Parts: sequence; structure tokens; C-alpha cells
Amino acid sequence: MGNTRVICGVMIEEIIPRWMKEQSVTGGWLTAEYSMLPYSTTTRKPRDIMKGRLDGRSTEIQRLIGRSLRAVVDLEKLGPRTMWVDCDVLQADGGTRTAAITGASLAVALACRKLAKDKKVDAPPIRKLVAAVSAGILDGSAIVDLNYEEDKAVTVDFNLVATEDGDFVEVQGSGEESTFSQAELDHMLTLAGKGIADLIAAQRAMLARIMVSPPET
Repeated sequence: MGNTRVICGVMIEEIIPRWMKEQSVTGGWLTAEYSMLPYSTTTRKPRDIMKGRLDGRSTEIQRLIGRSLRAVVDLEKLGPRTMWVDCDVLQADGGTRTAAITGASLAVALACRKLAKDKKVDAPPIRKLVAAVSAGILDGSAIVDLNYEEDKAVTVDFNLVATEDGDFVEVQGSGEESTFSQAELDHMLTLAGKGIADLIAAQRAMLARIMVSPPET
């Protein structure tokens, strides 16, 4: 998305987390991990492993990615297995969390298709696609899909996660030492909604091309 590049991969293990067994929870689980590679930013970002812990921002983002995808995956149909979603930022120019969600949605759709193709499930357990986009208020005007310089300058920071039929999964918005009006919020929602629709269309086009020329497995 723009100059932001995130590689998203999905792997599936035929196990479920211990807490699901202990609590007799049926179905499967989906979880996400997110990281920014050291060279993804203008100044080197130390690896989390060197600090001995995951930083708060990365923890927040990977939880957001997991929530966003669990909202559109039928965990009962997934069966007793765990779907791991890995999102690694190769290049960061704003909107890494939204790019990660949008890319991961496509990766999960492909993984679900493969499960069905391999006859491990009756039908792909993904119910619908999901995408995310950033918005904000810059110099009094609403903008969408912020790059790094815009993200630093906006007075309102906003992220929208929504499904292909327009249902909201998560809305994040805050004033950066500022407030925002109902009209500004409505404008950001409108722009972000259009952005989501464009991203879903791009996902659909990619899935259609893969169906015609499936990748080697």
C-alpha cells in the first residue's frame, strides 16, 4: 500500500491452544504475530528479541490483526487446528497495521481455500473478506491512506477495519492534542469506507487471478 510493504503468511497446525482444551472450547483458533524488520524504517529498529520482550505497540497491533481476522473466520468450521498469521513489515511509510490486516485477509482466504482443496474442511471457513485503512485530519481536511509524513502531521489519527459488506470490525480514532467534530468524523468514515471498498475490490481481483493461474504448492 503506497511505499509500505508488508509480507503476510499463513501456516496451519493440527493442534489447538492448551487453554481451549482446558476450557473444553470447540473449534479452532486464529492468532497473529506482527513485527517490523530492522531495516523497515529510516533509522534502524532493534529486533524485539534483542530487547527481550515485545514492545507495547507491536503487541497492540498483532492483537488487532487477530481480532480482525477472527471476525470473518468461522472457527467452528476451521476445526481443531490453529491458523498462524505472520505479518512482517519490510518497508514502513505509514499504515503498517492497516496494510497488515488487508494483506493478511488475502493470505487467510488462500489458506482457507487450500484447506478445502485438501479436503480437510467441507468448505473454506472464511465468511467474508476484511480490509483496513487509515484516515486523518490534515490542515483542516480529511484524508485517507496516510503516509509517514502525513501521519506525523495530522491532528486526528483514525483507523477503520471493515468487512466487504461494510460492517465495522474496529474503529480507532483519537485527537493528537486536538479535538474533532462530528462532521469531521463522518467525513473520515466516508473516505475510509470508500478506501475499504477499493481494497476489497483489489483483493477480489487478486483472488480471481489466482483461481485462473493457481500458485505452485
